[in-house]
Amino acid sequence: MTKWDARFLKLATHISEWSKDPSTQVGCVVVGPDREIRSTGFNGLPRGIEDNNERLNNREIKYPLICHAEENAIMHAARIGMSLKGCTAYVTWPPCTRCARSLIQAGILSVVYPENTDIPERWMDDFNLSLSMLKEAGIRVETA
Repeated sequence: MTKWDARFLKLATHISEWSKDPSTQVGCVVVGPDREIRSTGFNGLPRGIEDNNERLNNREIKYPLICHAEENAIMHAARIGMSLKGCTAYVTWPPCTRCARSLIQAGILSVVYPENTDIPERWMDDFNLSLSMLKEAGIRVETA
């Protein structure tokens, strides 16, 4: 792991703390080829949607509403007209299939996430499929 990988993962971890999700906080920092930060995101409800305890503590309500960190970073970049083509996404968890699709379509070239991430068993099949998708799309995936 380079010092820059460590710095950007540390920043992604800091940004993950902005999430109000009581069970999982995820952060994402998207960085351009000159190590410039292009966008950031954390998991949370869309702008203007109230993030109250009833929604955040009920997975049947929360899951359809919540934006994942990678999605938020991609959508924020789109909102301000910033291209993410050719960038690296630093994420505090391996991307799920939903986010892998978005990362691929946004033109991300590589994804870096922490090496010793404790992933709940219920999500392992999805993460394994996601990593397979990223690899097939030619996206470099690294742990740091």
